[in-house]
Amino acid sequence: MSVTDAARLVGLSVRQARRVCRSFEAIGSAGLAHGNARRPPSNRIADATRALIVEQARTTYVGFNDHHLTEMLNAHHALGVSRASVQRILRSAGLASPRKRRGRKHRMRRERRGRAGELLLWDGSTHDWLEGRGPLMCLIGAIDDATGALMPGAHFVPNECAVGYLRVLLATINAHGAPLAIYMDRHGIFRRTDDHWTHAEQLAGEQDLTQVGCAMRELGIEPIFALSPQAKGRVERLWGTLQDRLVSEMRLANIATLEAANTFIASYVVRFNGRFAQKAAQKDSAFRPLKKMNLAYAAEEICAFRIERKVRNDNTVQTEGCVIEIPAHPSRATFAGATVQLRQLLDGTWRVFAHDVRIAELTKSAPSKSPPRNKKVVKIKPAKEPKKIKLTFKQTQQRLAKEQAQNRTESLSY
Repeated sequence: MSVTDAARLVGLSVRQARRVCRSFEAIGSAGLAHGNARRPPSNRIADATRALIVEQARTTYVGFNDHHLTEMLNAHHALGVSRASVQRILRSAGLASPRKRRGRKHRMRRERRGRAGELLLWDGSTHDWLEGRGPLMCLIGAIDDATGALMPGAHFVPNECAVGYLRVLLATINAHGAPLAIYMDRHGIFRRTDDHWTHAEQLAGEQDLTQVGCAMRELGIEPIFALSPQAKGRVERLWGTLQDRLVSEMRLANIATLEAANTFIASYVVRFNGRFAQKAAQKDSAFRPLKKMNLAYAAEEICAFRIERKVRNDNTVQTEGCVIEIPAHPSRATFAGATVQLRQLLDGTWRVFAHDVRIAELTKSAPSKSPPRNKKVVKIKPAKEPKKIKLTFKQTQQRLAKEQAQNRTESLSY
């Protein structure tokens, strides 16, 4: 068989077939194999680097997913490896990813809003964030729908509460302004879920708003209530990411208290946005600065708790065990008998307002929960017993004679 026929049968060019023949004649059957066979590639990761990756995955970064582990190795060890390489090295060493990949379900995609500030999504996530090193906590935060950025003010609280959401709202409007709408679940913090209607609510045809609802209405923020957790999937996926990455990094930093966790997350938000936030489709922002909204109250007075009280005759109001004295005011000689609004700021300060004018202030500790809602309780007085009349002997004889005469008259009529 000629070299040309052999080259056609094995799929080689004539020149390559002649080259293989010469190699076979020189070194035998070993010449038939490619020259790079069994030779390590020039771009192969060194064995020492492979051992370091496996060691760090088993010790320092235990529980980190493949993407997160790659970022930490490149940031703190300057390895310059790709996620695929790290994944291949870990699988060959028998280390599986802590997160399982499930088959995707068919869902309809909702397009992101075009401008930052058009829609925020906020929620609270109760989770073992400290992995047993500290108490069970709830992380309250908000993300922008257009950019996916985590808004300022995300923090941990012992339980999901109105105080936490008002803090997030206050931090957001101080940093960016008021958004146009907020997407949320149907929690009782955001909307009334009870069946109690006061007489005033029945006349108005609607129930009073919650404390968070009052702040949103005053800022002109539209509340959008989700009917299912899947409807607010972006913020739910945020919790999945944070429960993976944030938990791992707090373990790495040995965070064990709520206070330390809040200090840590303040810097983590910046790194999170640098990694995951994206540009909005439109450059202009929909956030509304408070200076341009002509509001009657300051930002800290809007993100506060509101209750109404009636001023006593000595020009004082009482709430939660403290008495607030109202000083003399140029617009009115006395406020006795007037109904005023008390607002407790998030730092604990009480401020008293009459017709949107601040007339008094009292500094106190920060609130830990919402104040009780105003409820008018109607007290029903017990029926009075008839008074007992004491009669003299003569009066008693006269009453008996009168009753006997009346009975005789009635019997004769029958």
